[in-house]
Amino acid sequence: MPKLIRMKNIVVFFVLAFSVNAYAAPHGDELYATYCSSCHGVDGKGGVGVPIALPSFLNSVSDTYLSKTIRSGRPGRIMPSFETLSDAQVSAIVSHVRSWSDKPAPEENSMVIKGDAEHGAQIYEKFCSQCHGDKGSGGKGTGVTFSRKRELPIIAPALSNVGFLMSASDVMIRDTITFGREGTPMTSMLVAGLSEKDIDDVVAYIRSLEKPAAELQKSLNGVHDEPFAIIVDSPYGLDETIENLKQAITDQNFTLIRTDYLEHGLVDEGKENKKQVVLHFCNFGFLFEALTIDPRIGMFLPCRVTVIEKDGKVQLTTINPKRLSLLFNNHELDESCNEMYELYSTLLEDATL
Repeated sequence: MPKLIRMKNIVVFFVLAFSVNAYAAPHGDELYATYCSSCHGVDGKGGVGVPIALPSFLNSVSDTYLSKTIRSGRPGRIMPSFETLSDAQVSAIVSHVRSWSDKPAPEENSMVIKGDAEHGAQIYEKFCSQCHGDKGSGGKGTGVTFSRKRELPIIAPALSNVGFLMSASDVMIRDTITFGREGTPMTSMLVAGLSEKDIDDVVAYIRSLEKPAAELQKSLNGVHDEPFAIIVDSPYGLDETIENLKQAITDQNFTLIRTDYLEHGLVDEGKENKKQVVLHFCNFGFLFEALTIDPRIGMFLPCRVTVIEKDGKVQLTTINPKRLSLLFNNHELDESCNEMYELYSTLLEDATL
């Protein structure tokens, strides 16, 4: 009987321990390090993402804004949405970010700012577009230097972005324009000469960008339907298909870098599957242009096409570039990815005609 009681006590102990651990408050610093630091820096001073430890930022944004930003992200602008995080995890990250300020979070103010959007568009064009882009499209680039100086200390955020417009209140936008952000190129537009009425008009214009922002979001959602890879069957044998592909690469003004077995480096030398061949090639002008848009694309360049023979059937396979912008969340990269998609399609078609 005593043994049975001890066993029950042990079971109860482990159940309670598991329950306490399962419902323990998440650690915001650990969550931030996992999900945020790679872009915003371990100390919030920025990198690929904007600096968020700036007093002028933290003292002007509510916790609601931070939570919505984490949830919504910035579609097409590097920052993904973190929809899988629990409410407790998001709150923990917000609390950790807030700990960088010695002031309490501003209260969320949902007051709607009334203004003349048409007049605001004119003011925006004159005072704001140089940094925030035409119609609020945002500054160019990712914030990564790529061996060159940045044009600005940080990349100006996109204002015609569904994530931003869902997160930011009219009052927050107005206060940012009015007072600026010390530590960034964003200066006080009141000091620059705008009246309070002018600033209200700019807020009204920015809020009017919600429709084009929604259209951009819709176009990005369409990329989800794209397959991850382009796969084409070849009517030729393995060797002939490879030679055809080499010729197609040269015809498209690309340089063939090397031909290798797919398993090279993964198995002992000489034991590679000789019916799995990968061709590496590059157009260095295109490579440089793509890298200047987003250096992370270097993970997928130079270009590669894999040729595989299995059960007497030969297939050519390559990554679908249209999925890259979805992966990187960089709308500016779309044009280059579409161009690369057309190139890959042409190469595979020419090699299998």
